[in-house]
Amino acid sequence: MKIIIFIIGHLILSTYATADTLEVEYSSFYSHVKKLDDPDTDALRFAFGFQHIAQKRLCHIISANIVTQKQTLPLTVENNDRFTVPTDKILKMAKAQVIIELDDQANRCDMSVQLETLPSFLKTQYSHDELLLLFNQYQAFFDEMGSFLAFMMPSAEGLSFHFDEEVGLPESLQPLMNKEGALALSKTWLMQAKGLELPYKPLRITAIVEK
Repeated sequence: MKIIIFIIGHLILSTYATADTLEVEYSSFYSHVKKLDDPDTDALRFAFGFQHIAQKRLCHIISANIVTQKQTLPLTVENNDRFTVPTDKILKMAKAQVIIELDDQANRCDMSVQLETLPSFLKTQYSHDELLLLFNQYQAFFDEMGSFLAFMMPSAEGLSFHFDEEVGLPESLQPLMNKEGALALSKTWLMQAKGLELPYKPLRITAIVEK
């Protein structure tokens, strides 16, 4: 059975494109981030970006802001061209818009959403309990989603640690690397009461899933 790194598919959103600017209803983001508003998944977040439809890369984001009639809230665009949004029902009720300025043609960029751990969990040393905590959070998310869409949702089968392409991991970790260059810790590995020591912080940690 093929194991893939889980990235939630493209959203079908109501967007308004002029030149290189996209305007997206905040409620479209809120419907996703609200799913993580639970202690069982509070180590996870959704990171939003735009997949280029003709190239295997994310579109470059110049800026992103949440805009209401009364205020503009700047969002931090991270170096991988993704951003996060707060979980705020007031913004939803205020019919806020998320305005994204792109350094690509807007009609060549489709919204994508990635489920990943919070930045505070990106470090070089992990105890066995910490690894299990992250894995259990992903399991809780997929189990909850599966209760509604059991025939569609995959299940968490491990953790995938992603690094900069220029980073080389030691030979001892090479057997755990997948063909995409990520460190893949299967459920079996995670259950062996081992910790993990890395020479570099990962860029992000996602789930390994099976459909």
